[in-house]
Amino acid sequence: MQVSPRFLTLLQLQLEQFSDRSDLRSLVVYLAIPREDGKLALMPVGHWPPQRLALPAVDEDQTLLLPSEQRRWLPLRHQSTLLGALRVELAGSACPANLHPRLQAAAQSLTEALLLDLEHQRLSEQLERQQQQLRLLVHQMRNPLAALRTFAQLLKRRLEGDPENRLLVENLLVEGQQLHRYIEAIDGLTDPAAIQPGPQAAGPLLLPPSLRTGEASPLRERVEPLLQRAAATAALQGRAWQGPGSLPDWRGDSAAVAEILANLLENAFRYSPEGSSIGLHCTQASGGRPRLTVWDGGAAIADQERESIFERGIRGERGKTLPGTGLGLALARDLARSLGGELSLLCPPSRASSDLPGAGNAFLLELPPSA
Repeated sequence: MQVSPRFLTLLQLQLEQFSDRSDLRSLVVYLAIPREDGKLALMPVGHWPPQRLALPAVDEDQTLLLPSEQRRWLPLRHQSTLLGALRVELAGSACPANLHPRLQAAAQSLTEALLLDLEHQRLSEQLERQQQQLRLLVHQMRNPLAALRTFAQLLKRRLEGDPENRLLVENLLVEGQQLHRYIEAIDGLTDPAAIQPGPQAAGPLLLPPSLRTGEASPLRERVEPLLQRAAATAALQGRAWQGPGSLPDWRGDSAAVAEILANLLENAFRYSPEGSSIGLHCTQASGGRPRLTVWDGGAAIADQERESIFERGIRGERGKTLPGTGLGLALARDLARSLGGELSLLCPPSRASSDLPGAGNAFLLELPPSA
């Protein structure tokens, strides 16, 4: 069992508070270390008053085990586990009444600090093991991804005279590039420096910086591959898909907008009933503010859930039996607000535009004017 320098500092502060007691000769703190034979050995880790000579373990000084009127042992115990002990050497044969509560409090404080120190070490070791496994998995994921990219490029050459199927392969390459960006972002998170100190749960749920370029780019370049993916998914599921007549001529952080729309479209395909229609509708509000609406023709989300589903980890009633994390809508809304826009739920979709159905759900993404 190892302890941190912070615990040793706290230990010394706890012991030095007894420097006003002339009825004490010394205090020694021991840790209970498992031996090879399964028994515990008490090893000294701190003492008062300070001295240069190293103190022996209890096993090495059998006189410490002999009865003595001037010695008291206070266990550092958590439930049935002995973590260590505090040895008290008195100047007299009796322990003053006002000293014992202080010693008990010091022993309890050391026990709690030791528990926190050991738990911190356990979690640090667990985190390091997880990061090692994550680094290994990321490394191994690059190989099949590179192979898929190579095969797709070869297939693209063979389809030179087949523009329809060639477009499918080009979409595969675009999706492969996005998957590569995700892998690189995951790899960056294995760096301890990437873990920001302090509470994170209360802040916006945003993507890693490696996925948020912040550079202004045309929206069309990022959204068109999503539309092609949505059309292909609808065809496979036997749904009606209604894409926009045109996309807004908007420039800004299009990568973030694409992430929002990808989450909204994924939810629409996952949670709306089989056979229900899905679409993306685009309009332009006053001041050049684009309005992009992802809608479906399924049953309307319950009134009491229409705001809570935007909270992280919260899922609506109809999605509880399906796989998911409850993070997609939270991420989408936080990203929208980070752009200076807003994401809201409107039921039915006709509330977003009279061109849309009178039943179902519509997630309206309002963007700021073009950068």
